Amino acid sequence: MSTILTTAPKWHYLAVLAVCVGVTLPLEILLGVRVYRRPLRLAVTIVTVALPFIALDAWAVRSGMWSFSARHTLAIRVFATLPIEEVLFFVVIPVCALLTFGAVDSLLAARLTRLARRD
Repeated sequence: MSTILTTAPKWHYLAVLAVCVGVTLPLEILLGVRVYRRPLRLAVTIVTVALPFIALDAWAVRSGMWSFSARHTLAIRVFATLPIEEVLFFVVIPVCALLTFGAVDSLLAARLTRLARRD
C-alpha cells in the first residue's frame, strides 16, 4: 500500500472536497452560471440526489456491506454511522457537477451566438 494512503491525515477527504469547491467556484463568479444564486433550486437538487445515497450508505454500513476507516475520516458521524465527509460528498459533488454543466452550457451558448452572428 502506498505511503500516502497509510499516512493520510484525517482531513484529506475534507481537503479534496474543498479543492472541488475551490476549482468550480470561479465558474459561478466568472461565467455567471447562477447555481448559488438560485438557492431553492439548488436545495431541491441536492436533497433529491443526496437523500437516497445517504440512506443507501447508512444502510450499507449498518448491514456490514461496507465501512469507513476511522483512521482516515474525522470522528464526526451522521446517523451514528456515516462520517461527515461522506455526507458532504453528496452535497459538494452535485454542486460541482451543476457548476461544471452550467459552465459548459454557458460557453456553448456563447459560441453558438457568435457563430449565428457570422451568418
